[in-house]
Amino acid sequence: MIQLKRVYEEPSRQDGFRVLVERLWPRGVTKARAAVDLWLKDIAPSPELRQWFAHDPAKWKEFQRRYRKELAGNEEAVDLLRRKAKAGPVTLVYAAHDPEHNSAVLLEAFLVERR
Repeated sequence: MIQLKRVYEEPSRQDGFRVLVERLWPRGVTKARAAVDLWLKDIAPSPELRQWFAHDPAKWKEFQRRYRKELAGNEEAVDLLRRKAKAGPVTLVYAAHDPEHNSAVLLEAFLVERR
């Protein structure tokens, strides 16, 4: 089972293995408050893609295409998340304000599609 949660929400036992899927550490959040088991920077969009997208919903369709391409070439990090999800609940922790147009949403879909 894979689920999503903003890093600013309270962690819970139901989260299982918590993975921060951001390249940059979220502002104003201590490591204790984030309560992540793993910070998987390499699964996040490249700095160039992240800066280009800039969380602009108008760029969402193209962002999805580009990020999927990056994920397809990042087998090691993708396989790690798949193994963790097979072992138990995994929560992809993200910082974006928009719950529908962010890399964690796409990463979750990518992982589910390619089981």
